[in-house]
Amino acid sequence: MSESQPNAAFTPRVFSGIQPSGNLHLGNYLGALKRFADSQTAGIQSIFCMVDMHAITVWQDPEDLRRQTRELTAGFIASGVDPEKSILFNQSQVAEHAQLAWIFNCVARMGWMQRMTQWKDKAGKNQQNASLGLLAYPALMAADILVYHATHVPVGEDQKQHLELTRDIAIKFNNDFGVDFFPITEPVIEGTATRVMSLRDGTKKMSKSDPSDMSRINLTDDADAIALKIRKARTDPEPLPETVEGLEERPEARNLVNIYAALADLSVEQVIAEHGGQQFGTFKPALADLAVAKLAPISTEMKRLTADPAQIDTVLRRGSERAREIAAPILEKTYEIVGMVR
Repeated sequence: MSESQPNAAFTPRVFSGIQPSGNLHLGNYLGALKRFADSQTAGIQSIFCMVDMHAITVWQDPEDLRRQTRELTAGFIASGVDPEKSILFNQSQVAEHAQLAWIFNCVARMGWMQRMTQWKDKAGKNQQNASLGLLAYPALMAADILVYHATHVPVGEDQKQHLELTRDIAIKFNNDFGVDFFPITEPVIEGTATRVMSLRDGTKKMSKSDPSDMSRINLTDDADAIALKIRKARTDPEPLPETVEGLEERPEARNLVNIYAALADLSVEQVIAEHGGQQFGTFKPALADLAVAKLAPISTEMKRLTADPAQIDTVLRRGSERAREIAAPILEKTYEIVGMVR
């Protein structure tokens, strides 16, 4: 492979996965689901996965896991991800993920895993009681990606380190066995609001774990709840600035402008050009109307889909069958390279 085009020999393919941990919110939509739906027009095969095997690295109630996996699938579809255009499935239905993860467990080094920021954050000081799966999580993530020879992965800032590890595993595997078999996957980080902040504190990321429901817009919120949360969002007493630079020391104002820009498919500069100088008493109703127009239909469609679990299960089963058509030969070739008798 040439250094200038390390993935030139591979068919362009996008992979991304989301944990079915419940309570999808605006940050998930703008940072991931909307971008996934928009990317379907790019002509590159897209594979999207409910990573239920990652979810169980910490304890999950089985009924909650089933419900949340279906709810996340409904969120994908309601946000515009078409199961006919993209491959949509849950991870545990494609055994090749776990099988390749074992190979990568034997390629990755302990030191690599122990350096992972999320391992340190989630395991904390009580690492001896954390699950082995939580430590090995990044090797499974690498398998999720590389079992499809995915060349591009849309990631948030908090997952960049894991994608770097995926690249390290691919490079080490290729070097260890003298092959150019796995692509060096490229991160895709783009969009105005890839990091949506809390409506109560513009310095903190919007999160389902925040005790205040007013801090986030849930994708299951109805129109009234969406509008109320926008109206009640924390702001400062000054009007919107006339320039983008004026947002730098105003986290709440910057967050609301970013949200408007992302929902309207505009740049921050365009939003400031249209709304700069307005008081929040004028800007917030405009943002609320926009948010309701974009998000209320998603909420309605999610409720319709989750009322019929069998329909969702059919989508996931068909998606897993399509996923295995790609993954199975890649795993088989991996076993051959490693020296497994087939």
